[in-house]
Amino acid sequence: MSTLFSIFERNNNDRTAVVIPSSTPDPTELSFSQLLRAIDDFSVKLASVLPASTFQPGNVLSLAYPNSLEFTIAFLATGFLRLTSAPLNAAYTEDEFKFYLDDSKSQAIIVPQGATEQNSPVVRAAKSFGVAVVEIQWSNKQLEVQLTVPGKDKSKGGFNTRNIRPQPDDVALLLHTSGTTGRPKGVPLSHLNIATTMQNIINTYDLSPSDRTYLVMPLFHVHGLVCGLLATLLSGGSAVIPQKFSAQVFWKDFVETQCNWYTAVPTMHQILLLHPPQHIPKIRFIRSCSSSLAPPTFHALEETFKAPVLEAYAMTEAAHQMTSNPLPPAARKPGSVGLGQGVEIAILDKDGKHVEEGEVCIKGANVTKGYLNNPSANKSSFTADGWFRTGDQGKKDKDGYLILTGRIKELINRGGEKISPLEIDGILLAHPKVGEAVCFGVEDEMYGQEVHAAVVLKKEYQNEDHKQIEKEVQEFAAKKLAKFKVPKRVYVVTEMQKTATGKVSRVKMSEAANKKLKSPKAKL
Repeated sequence: MSTLFSIFERNNNDRTAVVIPSSTPDPTELSFSQLLRAIDDFSVKLASVLPASTFQPGNVLSLAYPNSLEFTIAFLATGFLRLTSAPLNAAYTEDEFKFYLDDSKSQAIIVPQGATEQNSPVVRAAKSFGVAVVEIQWSNKQLEVQLTVPGKDKSKGGFNTRNIRPQPDDVALLLHTSGTTGRPKGVPLSHLNIATTMQNIINTYDLSPSDRTYLVMPLFHVHGLVCGLLATLLSGGSAVIPQKFSAQVFWKDFVETQCNWYTAVPTMHQILLLHPPQHIPKIRFIRSCSSSLAPPTFHALEETFKAPVLEAYAMTEAAHQMTSNPLPPAARKPGSVGLGQGVEIAILDKDGKHVEEGEVCIKGANVTKGYLNNPSANKSSFTADGWFRTGDQGKKDKDGYLILTGRIKELINRGGEKISPLEIDGILLAHPKVGEAVCFGVEDEMYGQEVHAAVVLKKEYQNEDHKQIEKEVQEFAAKKLAKFKVPKRVYVVTEMQKTATGKVSRVKMSEAANKKLKSPKAKL
């Protein structure tokens, strides 16, 4: 089990692999054997419209498509052809597409039908770099494939897709880090990296063919792609794929398609808590990842949805999952991201020495061998003896459970006092009127940085006076935090600034607050 093709080597032919639910315009259901036939058919069609030079092993095909059956087929086909898939957020601007297409040296990009006629940002970016544009659309139980913009090489066809199988060291996936602290870094992940994480996830949650997940995380992100989709398929289970996350249809789809678990970021969990179903379905477990889950949210989820909540810890460079809280009857600990799952975990200082609290570092077959064309980042990210530095600060408790104390680059440095924003987030979320909260550092002449926070109020409190709310929240925090940790300002906002994957962006909130300090009329 060392490549993505392992999904189809487990004799699950007649079992349901992918379900496109009734909330979408074109509900569909494919078994594993039907999915594999669709992949093979798409591969042949792709080879008929693109030049043979495209199919050199390791070449990159980008994919800008919403969550869908089309994305699933195109992604797997790319990997099976020994090519590298580079999924991109379809909502990027033209300049963002230009950066990613150039950095990855993409040969072609796969987009939805109609994108070329609309002259969408992705098409304009592709044209500027001579990248071929291929439009696809699921119709009549197969993918329609059309080359709408030829690339630099104008020749067509001639490549035979038969008898090609990926190798463990082939790069299957190229993603970029979020780039919140500088230029986004390309992260190449091999079939072995991804397959290792897929099996680790199966082992962690005891996934089997009887499981079915409702996949709400975007597939251009490692969380949705590797945990939601690929691990589910490798287990022989089914992935239900709506076009996007919507609290209005979540529970209807979940019940109708007989799902029994889901994985999401804390923001999505909080939204679902505001929109619970009339009748709680039987949920085997709820997984939370990609951002810290505050203990109050953890307890609210378990109480409301009557299911164990398992917080995990992951990053792109590790092909997603590194640690997770285990299933019952083992202990799951609010405020902890659990135990290493097929991954070695060490706490090291800046010199690579083991310490009680310091930088979380990892080793495992799931970890990338290094960033794309970035020797300086590789040098700073790996220790001499092979540990990968996550950039997160943490410690282990007496049972070996990992507790994250902050992002090293996000720690608030107030006059030399390092403050973890995660700790303050959890306190603010415990306030009865607060639905969402995020703490961050802002510039301060005296201390270097000062603690500020933003909150979104629960629906029934949204008309209350913001100044009074700020005072209430500060007084509440002062009862639980040292004085220097209490937010100097608490902004009441209607919506947090988030990343493309739905995570609240601490960096963006900090930048907005700094602007507001300089220009009070600026909005947060």
